[in-house]
Amino acid sequence: MDDGRVWSFEESLWVGDAEHYRASIDDECLMVLPAPPFVMSGQQAIEAVSATPRWSKVELSERQVARPQEGMIVIAYKARAERDGVTPYEAHCTSTYRRLAHEEWRVVQHQQTPPLLASP
Repeated sequence: MDDGRVWSFEESLWVGDAEHYRASIDDECLMVLPAPPFVMSGQQAIEAVSATPRWSKVELSERQVARPQEGMIVIAYKARAERDGVTPYEAHCTSTYRRLAHEEWRVVQHQQTPPLLASP
């Protein structure tokens, strides 16, 4: 998967519908998100994110792509997501994809770290 397709795929996970999300996340996926229960795996991660309202817009910056071995892609980036009536969300993120077959990829890891809140 070339870099352009990598970023289109990642953006689609933020703004696509729940069915697209379910089809793109591996059953063995591990996720760390900034809301309880924080650490999730497999179907728990899929259901938690599928049940969350989708973002209407996302901008990915500070993009980096690594291909540590054949059939694996690791990305890191900063996301800024928006939807009506909600304060924009920002986080530094990583995702790891594994290839199942020619042009068939699934997310096996995703992590989001929002900016640290300033101490009072």
